[in-house]
Formats: sequence, C-alpha cells, structure tokens
Amino acid sequence: MIGSNNNSNNSNNSNNANNANSKSKGYVQVYTGSGKGKTTAALGITMRASGAGKKIAFIQFMKALGYSEQKILPTLPGVTWKTLGKPFFIAKKGSISEEDLAKYGGGCVVFEEGHPPEEYVKMIRDGFEEAKAMVLSGDYDMVVLDEINCAMFFGLLDIDDVLELIRNKPAHTELILTGRCAPDEIIAAADLVTEMREIKHYYTKGVEARRGIEN
Repeated sequence: MIGSNNNSNNSNNSNNANNANSKSKGYVQVYTGSGKGKTTAALGITMRASGAGKKIAFIQFMKALGYSEQKILPTLPGVTWKTLGKPFFIAKKGSISEEDLAKYGGGCVVFEEGHPPEEYVKMIRDGFEEAKAMVLSGDYDMVVLDEINCAMFFGLLDIDDVLELIRNKPAHTELILTGRCAPDEIIAAADLVTEMREIKHYYTKGVEARRGIEN
C-alpha cells in the first residue's frame, strides 16, 4: 500500500508539473480562412493578454493607417504596435476580374506569379526583420503578426523564413499569425489553427466596409 501511495503521489506531481509547463509555454496560433474575424480574433486575445499584465507586440503587415484598432492598440497597457503600411493594392495576374480591377481606379498593381513588386517586397521583408528581432529578443509574452499569411501568399515573404522564426521563438512567447491563405507548411507547424469560413456576408449585397466594424 505504501508503494502504491508513492506511485500515486509521483503521478500527481508529474501531472502538476506538466500543467505548470503547459501554462507557461508559448504556443503558435494561426487564424486563417476566407471569412471575417481573423484580425478581430487577434485583437481580442491582445486585449485579454494586456488585461493579464502581459507584454505584447502587434505588427500589421499589408495594412496602411486608417483602421480603427490602430487608435486603441498603442494605448493598451503593455502593447507595442506597428504597421508596415500598404503603398498600394496588389493582385496576382488572373486572380482579379476586370470589373474589380476597375474599382481600384489604377490603384492596384497586377503582377505575374512569382514576381511581386520589388518595393513592396523590400518594405515587408524589412518589417519582418524588425518583427523577428522582437520575437527572438524574448522581451514579449506574445507577438501578433497580423496578415502575415497574406504576405506569404503574395510571395512578399519566404515561407521558410517564417518557419525558421516559429522554430526559434523563445519557449514562453505566444506567436499569432493571421490572414487568409495560410500556407500548408505554416498550418502544419502551428499548435492551434482556426479557419474562418464564410457562410454568409452582407458585402454580397453591396455593403461597403463600415467604420468600427470592418475598418
């Protein structure tokens, strides 16, 4: 009986240690899919982490100034926010209709697969180096790379570079990647993947993005 109790105590101690380790470990989360809610999910987690006294870096890829959350993020305790900007819209050749292209009024650059605009590539990759430094510093409990999946989809970032960051991130740092079209390799490397699937959306009825809801 004594030996049995010791085994039970050892098992409980092991379980408690595993629970403690899992709570202090930082995981990799991916929010992707064609439905609305990817950045919104990351913003919600950021607010919760801020309320818990954590230190967070929130970096936005392919987003210019003008989104409503950009007014709030820098005011949240513990949050460092940065956007890399969006000099113009881009689209892969064959992925956009002439009708949709006309809506941009010349503000969209269409490029051949594998040949994205060089200035856009440089801007995103320079920004990624900043983001990587934040992650690898170990100074942050959580780092959000908003719309980074889109940057990889358009070929502005190499998937291998992002995978390397995932592999080398500090054990305690939570890493969150958002954006549609997450590469299969990123999905495989993540610990949590949520796909936002569009079932119904009012934009099909001509509703434009609304302030405070979509932007």
